[in-house]
Amino acid sequence: MRIEISVESSDGVRVAEEAGADRVELCSGLTDGGLTPSAGLMEVAVARTVRTQVHVLIRPRPGDFRYSADELAVMMRDIRVAREAGADGIVVGALDASGNLDPVCAAFLEEAEGLETTLHRAIDVCASSQRALDQAIEFGFTRVLTSGREHSVLDGAGLIKELVRQADGAIQVMACGGVRASLAPRIIQATEVDDLHAAVRTAVPGAAQSAALFAGVGVPEGYDRWDADPGEVKVLCDIARSHNSRARK
Repeated sequence: MRIEISVESSDGVRVAEEAGADRVELCSGLTDGGLTPSAGLMEVAVARTVRTQVHVLIRPRPGDFRYSADELAVMMRDIRVAREAGADGIVVGALDASGNLDPVCAAFLEEAEGLETTLHRAIDVCASSQRALDQAIEFGFTRVLTSGREHSVLDGAGLIKELVRQADGAIQVMACGGVRASLAPRIIQATEVDDLHAAVRTAVPGAAQSAALFAGVGVPEGYDRWDADPGEVKVLCDIARSHNSRARK
């Protein structure tokens, strides 16, 4: 069992590393579903990690996954920046007008040569997740990230399990969508995945000294922003280690 934590700050990277997470999905703008982080954050994340891999999200804007030529050019450049920063992998994807994986994915993977590659949740909004999985295997992606086309991983567990069996070891299937430590055993049993992805966050107090407020979207009154929840990340990683220990016996 492998754990990936979605983070958008150097503190989040530290939390994941200290807890023993296998990977971080490094991004910005988690309230928008995640966007490409800055080159500076990529470099700091790589420098701060020893055990935890850094996988950079390549997503130039919120919204759908059909991109213009200019947006695709930005994405290609961001892949190069991530590789130059020392990232271990990228998280990327694009759809064509028919809702299938765009052939540009081949160019993404060529640009990311030597890095692990994750097809993100474009697979949850494409024309057919089963078809997209076959395409992802053909392109050579390392893994796919999916909630089974639902908001909640447990609601989409049936499809995720189907995708795991369809993949038959040719590609990793990573489950996401409201993953929490308390649900992890049920998710593992219901989906049969070996990879869990979680964006577990907690509200962080700010230090505002005036009426001007710059708090993050949806943050409770009196708090400033969201960041990785150390306790939840640790428990989730502990559950994975316990699961792996039992599996080895």
